[in-house]
Amino acid sequence: MKWVFWGAAFVIVYAYFGYAGWLWIRSRWRRRPVTRSAYTPAISLVMVVRNEATILENKLRNLLDLNYPSDLVEIVVASDGSTDGTNQILSQYAGTPRVRAVFLVSSRGKAAGLNEAVAIARGDIIVFTDARQKIELDAVRLLMENFADPTVGCASGELMLGYPDSGESARGMGLYWRIEKKIREWEAASSSVIGATGAIYALRRTLLARLPEETILDDVYIPMHVLKQGARVVFDPRARAWDLPDLGTGREFARKVRTLSGNYQLLQLAPWLVTSANPARFEFVSHKLLRLVAPFALTAALLTSALLPAPIYRIALLLQLAFYGLSLLAMARLKLGPLARLGDAAFTFVVLNTAAAVAFANFVTGRKAVWIR
Repeated sequence: MKWVFWGAAFVIVYAYFGYAGWLWIRSRWRRRPVTRSAYTPAISLVMVVRNEATILENKLRNLLDLNYPSDLVEIVVASDGSTDGTNQILSQYAGTPRVRAVFLVSSRGKAAGLNEAVAIARGDIIVFTDARQKIELDAVRLLMENFADPTVGCASGELMLGYPDSGESARGMGLYWRIEKKIREWEAASSSVIGATGAIYALRRTLLARLPEETILDDVYIPMHVLKQGARVVFDPRARAWDLPDLGTGREFARKVRTLSGNYQLLQLAPWLVTSANPARFEFVSHKLLRLVAPFALTAALLTSALLPAPIYRIALLLQLAFYGLSLLAMARLKLGPLARLGDAAFTFVVLNTAAAVAFANFVTGRKAVWIR
């Protein structure tokens, strides 16, 4: 039973601290800087929408206003069986030379929409984005500078959770996302990023893999295929897109379940990810898969520390109970004074691991995670 406790403790510490620490050391010991310079290839901005009439026009204006040579930009939007006013708005904008639209009669999912949109895209670089986030005007131009380096096959921008005038949120999912971005930054500094930011990422069209229609995580599946072909996937924090810091607990939880379910799905769609065919297998397992194991390690650590008699295990049990108790107080939105930040972090940690447990249940029962708008 002692081995179970210490094995579980190792998994938890490594997944959330050890891997990040190793990346920090590696990024200083073995740096691989990207050779950036001015570079303006022909690009296709690709997006899939479904029933986004309330925000679509603002997004299209955002894309049309980007600081990039207009004669080198096309916007390709696929409507995935929309039933509100989305198709009417797209039809209006598709009358301009820079916007092209694909109308799917029935909803087939985001991956199918991306395949249809990419099929008619003409740019040398494909830039993927989503409907909700607002892209900074210089972001795409800055992102393209990475492709001046011939070793780069895919470049991810940075998603900011907050508001441009007040800055990024440092609480809840905002705190988690800031830590996640540091991990991506350290991965890119010494090798390649495991996945990209769905709100803004780009790749050379020649390296693009066709998505299986059921794919949940296009922003991991596509970059990993770029890596498989020998090119780098990098992270550029200068290329930023902004999103709301809090979409509501229920919606955030559903989105996280979907993302973690997508990690399980990747093992079915691309089993080579855990073989030697994946040049970033160590990073993929450390960054993606161990977080799926974490809920089970946390449960094992709690149960074994309750059953083992030695004082060290009693202390471990009390620390765990205090941590989970703090998360419950944060969930109840009680005023915690100086412990507010820690309580918020504890609650977010519990929510993320609960989402991972639900994702596992979805996986073993065959329940599919739907595309959340």
